[in-house]
Amino acid sequence: MRHTMLKDVLLCGAMAGALLAAPTIHAAEASAPATPAPNAADAGAADASADGTLDEILVFANRDQADTAKIRASNTVDIMSAAELEHTAVHNVAEALGLLPGVTVSNTGQSVAGGIDGASRGEGMLVAIRGMNSEFAVDLMNGVEVAQGLPYSRSVQLDLLPPSGLQTIVVNKTLDASMSGDAISGTVDFRTPTAYDFANPLHFSIQGGARLESRARDYGETGLGGNTAAEVATQFGRDRQFGVYVSGYYDKRYFTNSEMAGIDSAHNDGGWGFAVSSTKTGSTNPAGTDPASNLRQTGISVGVSDGSTERYGGNLSLDWHPDDTTAVFLRGSFARENAVQNSTLSQIISTDKSWNALANGLYGLSVDKYRTSVWYETNPERADLSTLQLGGEKKLGALTLTPTVFFSAANNDRPNHIEASSRIDQYSSSARFPSGISGMGSNDGYPVPVFSPGMYDALNNAATALWARRAGQLTQQGSHQDKYGAKLDGQYDMNDNSPLSFIKAGVKFVESDRAVTNRDWTNAYFSASGYPNSTWSSLGIANGYYSSVYPGRYSWSVPKVSQQALLDYFYKLQTAGSFDTCNGNYVDNMNCNTLKGREQVTSAYVMANLQFGQVEVIPGIRFEHTDIHNTFWQLNSDGKTVGHWENSSTTYNEPLPSVLVNWRPDNDTVYRASVSQSYTRPALVQLGASSSVSISADTGVKTITQGNPNLKPIESTNLDMSGEWHNSQGGTASAAVYYKRLSNYLFDNGSTLVNPFSTTSNLVSISQPKNGGDGDVYGIELAFRQKFDTILPGWLSGFSIGGNVTRQWSVVDTGIKGLDADQPIQNAPGWLANATLSYTVGGFSADLGYNYTGSYLAYYDYLGQGGSWDNMWVRPTNRLDLHVGYKFDNGFAVDGSVSNLTGDYTYWAHIGRNSLTLSNIVDSGTTALMTVKYTY
Repeated sequence: MRHTMLKDVLLCGAMAGALLAAPTIHAAEASAPATPAPNAADAGAADASADGTLDEILVFANRDQADTAKIRASNTVDIMSAAELEHTAVHNVAEALGLLPGVTVSNTGQSVAGGIDGASRGEGMLVAIRGMNSEFAVDLMNGVEVAQGLPYSRSVQLDLLPPSGLQTIVVNKTLDASMSGDAISGTVDFRTPTAYDFANPLHFSIQGGARLESRARDYGETGLGGNTAAEVATQFGRDRQFGVYVSGYYDKRYFTNSEMAGIDSAHNDGGWGFAVSSTKTGSTNPAGTDPASNLRQTGISVGVSDGSTERYGGNLSLDWHPDDTTAVFLRGSFARENAVQNSTLSQIISTDKSWNALANGLYGLSVDKYRTSVWYETNPERADLSTLQLGGEKKLGALTLTPTVFFSAANNDRPNHIEASSRIDQYSSSARFPSGISGMGSNDGYPVPVFSPGMYDALNNAATALWARRAGQLTQQGSHQDKYGAKLDGQYDMNDNSPLSFIKAGVKFVESDRAVTNRDWTNAYFSASGYPNSTWSSLGIANGYYSSVYPGRYSWSVPKVSQQALLDYFYKLQTAGSFDTCNGNYVDNMNCNTLKGREQVTSAYVMANLQFGQVEVIPGIRFEHTDIHNTFWQLNSDGKTVGHWENSSTTYNEPLPSVLVNWRPDNDTVYRASVSQSYTRPALVQLGASSSVSISADTGVKTITQGNPNLKPIESTNLDMSGEWHNSQGGTASAAVYYKRLSNYLFDNGSTLVNPFSTTSNLVSISQPKNGGDGDVYGIELAFRQKFDTILPGWLSGFSIGGNVTRQWSVVDTGIKGLDADQPIQNAPGWLANATLSYTVGGFSADLGYNYTGSYLAYYDYLGQGGSWDNMWVRPTNRLDLHVGYKFDNGFAVDGSVSNLTGDYTYWAHIGRNSLTLSNIVDSGTTALMTVKYTY
């Protein structure tokens, strides 16, 4: 904690120091060479930089500038301008990206604090591009790859970043040789402003806002939150050759959301069964019967998730242009998120089930007994992301050199995750409630529990009616990555009349160091720790009730749990025997879930730009060499003697050719075609990690889960064709088709640690990740925008409309026995769509936006039935947002927005593509935000 606080203080101090240093820099202006000051805010063109990104305009102030840059880019890009970010009604940058064509935003995942816990925070978390999972994209800050803090994934958790402070987002959907090759789906580049992105030599703004969460109000909570942000930019010197930009922000959101965890009840507590089985054990679905339609919900978990999300950070940019041929810059950014989350779930658990003989020779389900209980867990998160880069540009005649050194650090820690429960049958199974029903019914997809009066009373008064089980199970997880490196790019411009316009080449070295730890403590029961026959109320763990566990659906109450009271009991009753990460050995428990890895990537490329009249051809080749070294703890097979550290190494060599062809018949039209090769490296945890061993009590078989350092990277051949058109009346349109041929497929397997393990026993089952087969991803993107200022008369001229629609398909071979050979790729909706109606007159603006995300597969074989019928799917989501604002002539602006106007569910996952019997549902209501901003 002290280290984290010190780092935050140092970073904030560095930004403050930059402001204090401005007068010193200004004093040197008399001796500085004269140079014209760039003014990107007035520019209308964009060129590709050595990273394949747009470098002439770092910030696109409005949609028109973004459209101009988009059509002039040499590769296929989508750009979100500063004005569009201001006119959104979203919680964070991840949700804003969902307004672009072909971009999917998910609010949970398997490799993060995922499942329904992640979704119940009620905001977007991960971003996927063009039908690929989030791990297939590379996230950049000002053109430099950022560190990846998630413990089991290469994804970047983008809910760290609020919409403020990030002025422009560029999504590169096709790659040239100058761009990092480990980005099958593309790259997302977050741009921060510089002093030269503002027309005036001095720019200053400050804003404050308040937010209101409607679902929290449904629970009787205030649901209030707020934000503040400020920025200052100055250009100075004899010819404004110095530029300083500094910004900072603070945002805090309080949420209280509803969750119904039917899938979790089925997966964790056996809360499901086949309504009819061909065996009396109920384990076999009858032949010829669709298993998904034969499902019955036999248990339910429903409750409330409350907490807060606090974000703060800022950006720094220092620029020096000593002459027309030289530019030097320093860019820094920092973002931190502190999340507090408490989930309290009322549970009806089917402890006893049987299948009774039917007249047709089959067996029918009977739920014989139920347990009532309450489950409580916290989901804290401390995440941060920082970047720093020093670079410049030097023109030596026809040669331009752009050296850069960079550093990025990311942390994603889960401190003091604690779980506890209370239950009716803690002391005797005879306290369970008899039933005899054949499962739960359904109402609009929500399960309908059948209560006896005793069951309802036990849940409605859970703090006093249910017995406290144990003094908590605590998990502490830490994940960190440092990424640093250097690159040098050079471009030589030809001066003759040959087709060769320029040659570009570069080299880059990136080293990433990461460490992941996970440790666990489990305390004894309260009854064995001096607190027999205790309830949460008598212990002081419960401090009141939410009057309705799920307003509008389920009416019984649920306790409000004091996290601090539970933690106090945990630490008071903790013993040496509580430490049980993997066995009874202290040293093993400290190290068994520890992974340390170093990844070094060395790359080089060369590319050319050829001009044949209206046709531009950009051939190139890139080569990337990767060395990965993992260190992990290997347990000894007897489980008693202390284990030891082991190592594994993996090497990849990837040649990555590419060709881009652009035809520009006029200034308002471009047709593009490209073919490229790219790849994605496996997550480090799949290559080697700490031991996971289990022994079956029935068969004595030892199951060993181990990593695989011989995993191949996923490789992809990418084809893309697109066209963009502008008309003279302020309209734009674009169409794109794309295809990706994948090989060596790997999928997001969640947070299970995997590792090598050696044994000589005959009763051994070894489980390890392996590459799947081939796959195909293809789709169509259509987008348009039309202003009516030159088309319609009078007040109607203020209208504009826009929208985009994406249709995508995916088929992959997972290589998993029992699954269908042709599976959809994870997190790839078949349909994505956005529509916007805007109106602007004078200083007034209004935007009504609609976002649609179609259904998609989230997890393969979730119930472990060895088939595809129990895949987890996510239902389509619809969101209608409203923004209204007014800019006054004196620099003040007022903006108001409402997200999810219609109050649709935020997240709905279900088992089986067409069945809602087993579902996880989150309702987070609407969010209203009001902001006041002053700009000088």
